Amino acid sequence: EPRKMFATAKTSSVGATRLVARQQRGGRVAAAPAVAMRHAAQARRLAAAPAIAGAKLVVRHREAPTAVSAARSALQAFAMAAETAPGNGTKVMIIGGDGYCGWATALYLSKQGYEVAILDNCCRRTFDTQLGFDTLTPIASIHDRVAKWEELTGKKIQLFIGDVCDYEFLAAAFQDFEPDSAVHFGEQRSAPYSMMDRSRAVFTQYNNVIGTINVLYAIKEFSPDCHLVKLGTMGEYGTPNIDIEEGFITIEHNGRTDTLPYPKQGGSFYHLSKCHDSANILFATKSWNIRATDLNQGVVYGVYTEETAMDEMLINRLDYDGVFGTALNRFVIQAAVGHPMTVYGKGGQTRGFLDIRDTVRCIELAVNNPADPGEFKVYNQFTEQFSVNELAEIVSKAARNIGLEPEVINVPNPRTEMEEHYYNAKHSKLEELGLEPHLLNDSIVESLLTFAVKYKHRLKRELILPAVDWKASSSMIKKVKAPAA
Repeated sequence: EPRKMFATAKTSSVGATRLVARQQRGGRVAAAPAVAMRHAAQARRLAAAPAIAGAKLVVRHREAPTAVSAARSALQAFAMAAETAPGNGTKVMIIGGDGYCGWATALYLSKQGYEVAILDNCCRRTFDTQLGFDTLTPIASIHDRVAKWEELTGKKIQLFIGDVCDYEFLAAAFQDFEPDSAVHFGEQRSAPYSMMDRSRAVFTQYNNVIGTINVLYAIKEFSPDCHLVKLGTMGEYGTPNIDIEEGFITIEHNGRTDTLPYPKQGGSFYHLSKCHDSANILFATKSWNIRATDLNQGVVYGVYTEETAMDEMLINRLDYDGVFGTALNRFVIQAAVGHPMTVYGKGGQTRGFLDIRDTVRCIELAVNNPADPGEFKVYNQFTEQFSVNELAEIVSKAARNIGLEPEVINVPNPRTEMEEHYYNAKHSKLEELGLEPHLLNDSIVESLLTFAVKYKHRLKRELILPAVDWKASSSMIKKVKAPAA
């Protein structure tokens, strides 16, 4: 039965390719080894799954025609399995799978039939411990989470607990799991955290840039056909006074024309680390023929996905503090607990936003539509754009609908940024691939408000206001202390 064969197969088609090549070198394949290799490689590209029968048959037989037939049989087996498993058994390593976006993505892909592994050192939890923060929602340990998922669904998620900056650990994980796609969320993702002090700025740059370089080397050395799906940020672009294209812009200058990477203007050491990542990945695709897709993601909101809602043990984190909390989530929680919504400065800052359910779907679309060898795809991953003032009004309206009395206040902007500006970012490519967005409306905000009310007893009000000032960042290690309300 295809699904069972799919789940139990241990040898990948890349293994079949290597076996054919090894037999050729040993003189055991007399003719047409290239044909067999091509079929085995095709099986892996199209189905991105273990070669159920091909590799074993190739190694068992000696004559080239049988080797070719075996590789073709593998391709046919893939096609049969694809009809019964939506994810085609594609092996996807989620780097940073214990985090906000990574956890939701890991469960979603696992449910869709992908073979998922999580690689994470759980440092996001350590940051909370160091700073005295906590997610509004009670989250279980990563081991308990994946155990509960397997109990509920029968689907196993493999765990690799360690640091992406530790190359020996990362290399061993790649060799063990042999991913077809590596989804890289595993970075320090907070702009305020990166601006707290020198030590955290250095940590952010080192962790993010070196970690990504390590992933590139691991792909090159151990999984050369692996497709890298890297989470970037729309913040790489800044707020230029022209339209923001999806990754590249065609420029005519002094009579000559070229298509170049869109100019980057990161607004924090975090955003700049993402800019460095993009440049490094582009270089690696050209130099090493790596496949890579960069997803410049907007601000994510929400906590509900079908998978995380299956059990309390699977619930996702929901941050509200001034360091890791994002705009819409913070506003919802502030309204839910009766705290004024804090608009930074004039509130004209405009950004792209998307629902967490669209994040996981975008990842699936990127995995299913890999870049070609040597290609660097870039998608702008968001569905709508709003100013901070518009977000506050949307949340206020939804809060009043459920009997709350929201208030909005303007507080001094702790960031160095334009508070009124032009903003028009293109974001059509993912919708062309099949994304059907969950657009922000009253019902979505109301459900998030109800969710926040449920857990409001866990909130520490002193953590709501902004606590990191861009201009005050120094070499002195900063302890977070929220200003008086």
